[in-house]
Amino acid sequence: MITYKGLPAPIVCDFLSREASKAKYSADTTFQIGKIEMVANTGTYVDAPFHRYEQGKDLSELPLTSLVDLEGLVFHTKERSNGPEIFGKAKVRSKAVLVHTGWAKHWRTDHYFEDHPFLTEAAALWLKDQGTAFVGIDSPNIDSTATGERPVHTVLLGADIPICEHLCNLEQLPDSGFRFHAAPVKVKDMGTFPVRAYAVLPA
Repeated sequence: MITYKGLPAPIVCDFLSREASKAKYSADTTFQIGKIEMVANTGTYVDAPFHRYEQGKDLSELPLTSLVDLEGLVFHTKERSNGPEIFGKAKVRSKAVLVHTGWAKHWRTDHYFEDHPFLTEAAALWLKDQGTAFVGIDSPNIDSTATGERPVHTVLLGADIPICEHLCNLEQLPDSGFRFHAAPVKVKDMGTFPVRAYAVLPA
């Protein structure tokens, strides 16, 4: 699985296979210990402030309240460049804002990496000013990658607002009325890690 061109795919293998474990344990008792080698930006992942800022909070310092059991809102857009107008007058304070662009349909194709949808700096400033807790998008990057600037990462992570990229299946969610979860493992001195992002809908 290649998440970004130029970054290596993860390697998933046995550190200890079941067959090899037979020599270590009693008869009919086997174990498997897996090994994963990967860059942190693999699959769907969360960015912590440390990803952008040397003195920012790393994965071990992000409070769970910024990552799990958040009231979620989905905003739909077909535009490539998306400013604050896509949010209208929504009340986003302390909520997870998920931007559904439909770009996930291009996952595992070359087109996925070309001209992806993104948020503008103005959108990021609006989200920060409104007190958003978390922002996610179903495209390769929440910023435009046309230049080396990353204003959305700069604004949101500078305000301790985690970012989630490469989301998928947002079309299956209602626009509101669900709880969102995306907790990475607690790793010191790392700013990004894969998550299993999911939503809980009311019964």
